[in-house]
Amino acid sequence: MKVLLINQFPLFGGGSGIYTKNLAKSLTTLGHEVQIIIPENTTEIEKIEGVKINPVFFKYKEEIPGQLLFNFPCFTTHPRSSLTFNQLTDEQLKMYEDAFRLKMKEIIQNFKPDIIHSGHIWILSSIATEFNIPTIVSSHGTDILGHQSWERFHKYCNKVIDKCKNIITISESNNEQVLQEFPEAKSKVVNIVNGYDQEIFYKKEYKKENVLKEIGINKTYDNIVLLSGRLVHVKGIDILLKAAKIYEKENILTLIAGEGILHKELEKQVEELDLKNVFFLGAQTQEELNKLYNIADITVLSSRYEGLALVILESLACGTPVVVTNIEAMLRFMKKDFGVIVEKENPKALANGIIKTLKEKDKYDSNKIADYMKKNYTTEILINKIVDLYKTYL
Repeated sequence: MKVLLINQFPLFGGGSGIYTKNLAKSLTTLGHEVQIIIPENTTEIEKIEGVKINPVFFKYKEEIPGQLLFNFPCFTTHPRSSLTFNQLTDEQLKMYEDAFRLKMKEIIQNFKPDIIHSGHIWILSSIATEFNIPTIVSSHGTDILGHQSWERFHKYCNKVIDKCKNIITISESNNEQVLQEFPEAKSKVVNIVNGYDQEIFYKKEYKKENVLKEIGINKTYDNIVLLSGRLVHVKGIDILLKAAKIYEKENILTLIAGEGILHKELEKQVEELDLKNVFFLGAQTQEELNKLYNIADITVLSSRYEGLALVILESLACGTPVVVTNIEAMLRFMKKDFGVIVEKENPKALANGIIKTLKEKDKYDSNKIADYMKKNYTTEILINKIVDLYKTYL
């Protein structure tokens, strides 16, 4: 089978990009041919063995021949772009559409895919439906926020709903959001829960002091708290920093892995709060994240909004318990064996949840947690369900 994957964002820096990358790797492993179309603003694109990546280039730090003279747009922000879709001028929006329509036409003519699988109920998915090839679309939640916020883009969403074959929702809460926002799509919606890459994220013993030295930290700590995510408002990292002011006295190290538009603002907040044990690590590779999950005592999700957060799946796959805010996706996903749920937007509740979980960490069976994730949430399980869906249109 030949599958063309399309995503609104690069393969690095966001959940939907990692979802697309994991799909590509899994499909290739099963013997299918895969190509990908994505926006990019750098020529340093991560390679996937056996997969051809076809970028549409946008302006950022490099001068790239043929690039569009603005950065790629986002729903909120991306580590390498803060331009939102709604900030595009009509002229830029047309250039964006034209560039991707031309790229899709070129790839489809040469590759001749059997299936198109596109990310988000949004612009690129609407274009993908124009080529008379069965098109599956995955919703990631931010597309629903975009539809709720910007009426200007309703025509694209409506076109996707009308012309796509199926809409995959990646969590139970995402499923409910899509059905509530697009009730007319009920017959097309299929809930296939997100999965993590089991070849990268798994339980492994590392010496904490060695991993900490690799990232420039030579001091020892009683406990390590990890947050992995984009440095943007929706991730609630400002709330975690306020919580750290409460729990730091317990000799707890806080590691923040990720990059984003709020980096300088959050560093300033650290200074203002006089936090001593908070370290920003910048963007990390998935292999580096595996080490961090394994040495962390807990992983924190302080988000104001999420779908089913992939970082939580990855952390649990490494056997590391989690402290998460009471957003809908987490309420439906979390089990008592995984960690605790706390009130969002509440630094004191978050701090208390972190302290409680660390003090009771011995009650969490890391092997049991990792085994459960391997049996229920790997990309291997995810991909079999998706391939079965593809086959209904061949």
